Amino acid sequence: MATITVIGSSSMDLVVTAAKRPEAGETILGEDFKSVPGGKGANQAVAAARLGADVYMVGCVGDDPYGEAIVSNLHKNGVRTDYVKSVSDTSSGTAHIILAEGDNSIIVVQGANKLVTPALVDDALPVIRESSMVLIQQEIPEDTVEHVSELCRQYRIPLLLNPAPARNAAESILANASYLTPNETEARLIFGETSIKQALEDNPNKLLVTEGKNGVRYHDGKKETVIPSFKVEALDTTGAGDTFNAAFAVALSEGKSLPESIRFANKAASISVTKFGAQGGMPSRDEVERELLDEETRNS
Repeated sequence: MATITVIGSSSMDLVVTAAKRPEAGETILGEDFKSVPGGKGANQAVAAARLGADVYMVGCVGDDPYGEAIVSNLHKNGVRTDYVKSVSDTSSGTAHIILAEGDNSIIVVQGANKLVTPALVDDALPVIRESSMVLIQQEIPEDTVEHVSELCRQYRIPLLLNPAPARNAAESILANASYLTPNETEARLIFGETSIKQALEDNPNKLLVTEGKNGVRYHDGKKETVIPSFKVEALDTTGAGDTFNAAFAVALSEGKSLPESIRFANKAASISVTKFGAQGGMPSRDEVERELLDEETRNS
């Protein structure tokens, strides 16, 4: 069993479903509201645990009802929370999500996630050093991301950086990461004037640009390759990227090849968008393997 440590954000997602997004200054009637646990770090931890990994979460929540619900949900999904700290006088992080017109719009309020510090990471060093892979995102302070990247370089631990939400990342972080998984928008911000095509060529088997329903693009050292996604009718795309990252990490940690790992992750992500909520649609290992087998049978 792969041991994966996820360092990142935990939050409560406050989700409104509507027929359209309001324009500036406009008030509209929504169709539904739900509150569900989320945060890119917690999402990836839950997804990896459901896919069979032994997962540790490193992060912070507020000493409030949202924080209690977030930690309880991690426990329920088999994620180890030894290094999830409850912080007084600080609210838990929240994500305010609008589902409309077949996609989502999200505003993240960091709350306690701002307190995921290098010192907190150092407390978890014993488990980090034993990990098959470390996953990190950008809903926590940049100096923490940089510190984690240095630890992973020092101890030769594979680091998967999901550079979301988009922001400029230090060159050292990009260099220390074993895998980078931006979407197209994030890739353009990270690489600036360098075209995505050139960035892929410069980072073979490391840079994976996720293109939603079109699949995942990378360079294998000889040529640019696209691993296609699986066609489904999407209900809620929230958390699809987190599911992809977790599934990719699990597959790689188990010894699958890069193309096999991307295909496994694409299948997991395609299942996730058919159900409501970032974590609500995250599949079990059995679901992914069953659907991959069905796909192979159909194509044989």
